[in-house]
Amino acid sequence: MTIKLEQVIEAIEMSDDFFTSFWDTKTGETVYPADPLLNGETDEVLAAEIENDPKRFLRFPTKYEIHEYRIMEDFIEQLSPGKVQSDLSYSIRGKGAFRRFKESIRYHGLEQQWYDCLEKAYRDIAVRWCTEEGLAYSE
Repeated sequence: MTIKLEQVIEAIEMSDDFFTSFWDTKTGETVYPADPLLNGETDEVLAAEIENDPKRFLRFPTKYEIHEYRIMEDFIEQLSPGKVQSDLSYSIRGKGAFRRFKESIRYHGLEQQWYDCLEKAYRDIAVRWCTEEGLAYSE
């Protein structure tokens, strides 16, 4: 079965501490098991299917496999040495790094450049995931 790369990228973009999404190889759909910590609900049928047929459900990359902090570091390293690079490097140190980084890229007019970089990184992660899972993908 072939998966659309956009479907993988969308799952990567939605990845966070609370969401684990899977690709159902039988239906081709992205499924999201309910998280009882979020809303007190569980989807026991889906949870049982995932547990009983793990080859059917492929887990999309999680937040911890995406490493957005590393993507920010790579983005900063691509910039020309100087004040902007220095400011952004400083912005990602310590607590509140993501917020400060976004404020800094906005201040320096680099938002579009950052989002282009992030989009490319997500696409690379999606392609790597498909390759690792032995899946064909379409653009």
